[in-house]
Amino acid sequence: MAVQLKNKRILLTGATGGIGKHLALLLARKGAKLAIVGRDTDKLEALANQIAQKGMAAEQIIADFEMIGSAERVATEALEKLGAVDILINNAAILDFIQFEDQTPERIAQMIHINVTAPVQLARALLPHFKARNQGHYVMIGSIFGSIGFPYYATYCATKFAVHGFSQALRRELVDTNIGVTYIAPRGVNTQMNDAATLAMLAKTGGNLDEPEKVAAIVVNALENEKQEVFIGQPESFFAWLNGVLPQAVNIGLKKQARLAKNYVTRNLK
Repeated sequence: MAVQLKNKRILLTGATGGIGKHLALLLARKGAKLAIVGRDTDKLEALANQIAQKGMAAEQIIADFEMIGSAERVATEALEKLGAVDILINNAAILDFIQFEDQTPERIAQMIHINVTAPVQLARALLPHFKARNQGHYVMIGSIFGSIGFPYYATYCATKFAVHGFSQALRRELVDTNIGVTYIAPRGVNTQMNDAATLAMLAKTGGNLDEPEKVAAIVVNALENEKQEVFIGQPESFFAWLNGVLPQAVNIGLKKQARLAKNYVTRNLK
């Protein structure tokens, strides 16, 4: 039987982004009580107003996950505003389509902190609360790039491989509890995270893009059905599996795409 999301208290990070915004609106329609997290006060306010127009309320939490201690503060504020947290959806992330040698040390550190350190710290901050109630659910938004190392996304891939591994390890650690962990791996998503060069590269290499509404619906379905791992789209999901058992075959398959992609990544430097 599907889990009912009505009145579930959900903490959602990256709420004003492409997937996050649609997730927030869909969860609100399901009757969930939300705490939405974002850096942009105006965007967060606008989203809260949209949710209010649907007859639901959303608590707003302004946070920049680059700041040390922000994850713990967000957890504390969410517990205060919602009274409890039933579900954490770790959705906030950043990415670059760039030659690794052109990515600055500062940007590498920033990406690792926002994509890995902050969601892991946030998961940890809520774990005592989940364990005290012997219930709770983590949803970690990863990527197909958490299973396939794709050229010109080296640091981003590293962060999403980390999120994937963390999700598996935590799920196994919590096996004797009523605390669940769901890992979602979207392929390319049509959001502002993808710049013009990225979109052109995907078109040339045959990469697929899903609309954020579709991804949000898949995330909610996975949550309602307590799925452990969901990989979105073919043939990307097949290649994610193949990369785990026969990476040499994927190496051969990606040679042509890597050469094509290089023509587009250099445009970002001009």
